[in-house]
Amino acid sequence: MRAAGESVRAHKPVVTGLDEPAGTTSASEYPPELRAGGDGPVPGSAQQEWPADDELLALATEMKPHEVAPLRFGAPASPKLAAALAGERIDVHALIANARLAVDGSRPGTRAITVVEGVGGLLVPFSDSFTVRDLAAELALPLLIAARPGLGTINHTLLTLAAARAAGLRVCAVVLTPWPRAPAEIERSNREEIERLGEVEVAVLRRVRGPDLAELERAGRWLPWRRWLGEMPGGVRDGALRGVQAVPEGRSPDAAPATARP
Repeated sequence: MRAAGESVRAHKPVVTGLDEPAGTTSASEYPPELRAGGDGPVPGSAQQEWPADDELLALATEMKPHEVAPLRFGAPASPKLAAALAGERIDVHALIANARLAVDGSRPGTRAITVVEGVGGLLVPFSDSFTVRDLAAELALPLLIAARPGLGTINHTLLTLAAARAAGLRVCAVVLTPWPRAPAEIERSNREEIERLGEVEVAVLRRVRGPDLAELERAGRWLPWRRWLGEMPGGVRDGALRGVQAVPEGRSPDAAPATARP
């Protein structure tokens, strides 16, 4: 979006797992479709390290990590548990206020597109009674779901669609990522079945080899984001696109709003 001349900002309500050392995940821990192959090494392995989500979003938007994610916890856990392990409790009212400020009031006088990335799946808790889905409903922004292309994705993605629609959320599309250069029959079939059974547009995002702005732009240019923005109500178009971020190769996409990941 920035490469196309748009002003873009990002918001991640909570970031967790900051205590995890970078590059400690073995490539063998990822599903087969995400391991090294003809498309290059898997980010997160010893050959290539990806920054934390807030750092990656900050890189892509020229923001500071703390501006992207105002709440930050060390434990790799749900926001509710990560906060509890730090001896804290997430103030839901402040969480909503921070998100609304990011969407509506970040830069007065500008028409920035704000991408709000989720935290895990739609049903991940911030508190005893408030989930990622509840925050998505509070913001009332369209949802972009990022999902794996391989085995298991039909069930995960359709369940995410059902959970989103049950809460009255509008899903603008599903993005399968990382999409291989030569998709196998299972991947092509998964795309068709999700589109047919979910009655939703399904786009694909190629593998991203590293946290490089040129690489991210190269992958993102194939997404029809201008059309998605053009189909939104005027107030949403002027303020924000809420969807899942482009999920790098090797990351495990989860259902989450604004960029929901099953």
